[in-house]
Amino acid sequence: MTEACDLTALYARALIGRRALSPVELVQSCIARIEAVDHAVNAIPARDFARALDTARVAEQAVMAGAALGPLHGLPLGIKDLEETEGLRTTWGSPIFADHIPTADCGMVARLRAAGGIVLGKTNVPEFGAGANTRNTVHGATGNAFDPTRSAAGSSGGSAVALATNMVPLASGSDTGGSLRNPAAFNGIVGFRPSPGLVPSETRGFGWSNLPVLGPMARNVADLGLMLSAMASDDARDPLAGPVPGGAFSPPPAIDLGRLRVAITEDFGFAPTENLVRRTFAARVAAIAPWFGEALQTHPDCRGTDEAFEVLRAIGMVAAHGQKVREQPQNCGPNIRDNVAEGLRYGVEDITRALSEQTRIYRRWQAFFAGHDVIISPAITISPRNWRELFPSQIDGVATRTYFHWLALAYAATLVGHPAISIPLGLDEAGMPFGLQIVGPRGGDALVLGVAAAIEAACAGDATLRRPLPDVAALRRAGPISAMPAFMTFD
Repeated sequence: MTEACDLTALYARALIGRRALSPVELVQSCIARIEAVDHAVNAIPARDFARALDTARVAEQAVMAGAALGPLHGLPLGIKDLEETEGLRTTWGSPIFADHIPTADCGMVARLRAAGGIVLGKTNVPEFGAGANTRNTVHGATGNAFDPTRSAAGSSGGSAVALATNMVPLASGSDTGGSLRNPAAFNGIVGFRPSPGLVPSETRGFGWSNLPVLGPMARNVADLGLMLSAMASDDARDPLAGPVPGGAFSPPPAIDLGRLRVAITEDFGFAPTENLVRRTFAARVAAIAPWFGEALQTHPDCRGTDEAFEVLRAIGMVAAHGQKVREQPQNCGPNIRDNVAEGLRYGVEDITRALSEQTRIYRRWQAFFAGHDVIISPAITISPRNWRELFPSQIDGVATRTYFHWLALAYAATLVGHPAISIPLGLDEAGMPFGLQIVGPRGGDALVLGVAAAIEAACAGDATLRRPLPDVAALRRAGPISAMPAFMTFD
């Protein structure tokens, strides 16, 4: 029997609008699901249930009074624990902020609340979002929705697991090296990295950097477009923000796949993609390539991407966390300490070379997209592994060059600032979710959503290709993830 928490966001919102579903009933159902399964995965460690129920009662009164309703009216939300929420603990996964309770919402959260969303809790993250494996010493590790002993990826791992298990219909995320797309791929949901500035962030330390962005996560593309419509905005505090075209994302535009010229790549020419992932991707391409007007095995010239991303990412880490490492090294985990140490090794010539290389790569991408509509690739280089592995030091027996090298499929698009989405396309050979990445042209956010929605619809009737579902009943019966060794450590 379908419970209210199992409804899609769009359908739940429609039921609320016609008085067929109470926001209180929906919030209660989500709370019940969290209480039933979160012990097994640890996705939502900070909760605001009492205030959420109070807000839901007010939302119900507005419905019954015939008031104007926002696009997210009555919908419960999970907010990533890197974004400040008024009155609700925000820790960034760091013991330095273990007891931090913000006095105001960040801009993104404020916009989601203004659209009618109800914050139910904070979703778990790696320490300061670093590492792409959702573990920290404040809230512990988050387990994969399909196997709690395996990684949920990150840094939006808690959001992805909460969505996959239907704890919430919508959740926020952020993305630098794939922090939206990687956990989406690992947990069988949808994560979208928008163009820089489309979802403003007034807290980004390097205001003109295109690397970190905020974005939506959902269980399907239409729900994701609904959330994006509430997140996207102009905000003068973000120098990359600008006017947002009205109605561009909800619903996603209708796209005729048969008119598209698609580039297909398993590795962008440099990403250390696991053979298991290459085989799964090849099978998916064989199934979906006939849907396109033209599908070519090709990719942009990505030479220098590793080097440029490594330097630019590292100097951002020094800016954000250098003082913490200097003053409180005992309260900083290994990923943060190593990132800061790496950044401090670079000099002015390294930084100018990285910025110049980023520009050259960007211009090569623009030339490439003159002849292609979108690029399709795997979303992530490996199938989920045990979360005790802090990062993959080897892929198919070959050493990775950095602790985040396994994210190269994602940061290829990050470096040039192009929008990209991960959508679920069945299971891989290991029985874990497989994510397909769709990368669009500069500013092509609506196109990416439209292509993703069209592929999603075409796959809906195919048991091999459609979105896989975790075994919620098994999670209910499972023991607590907190009892697993190294749950609260980096060992």
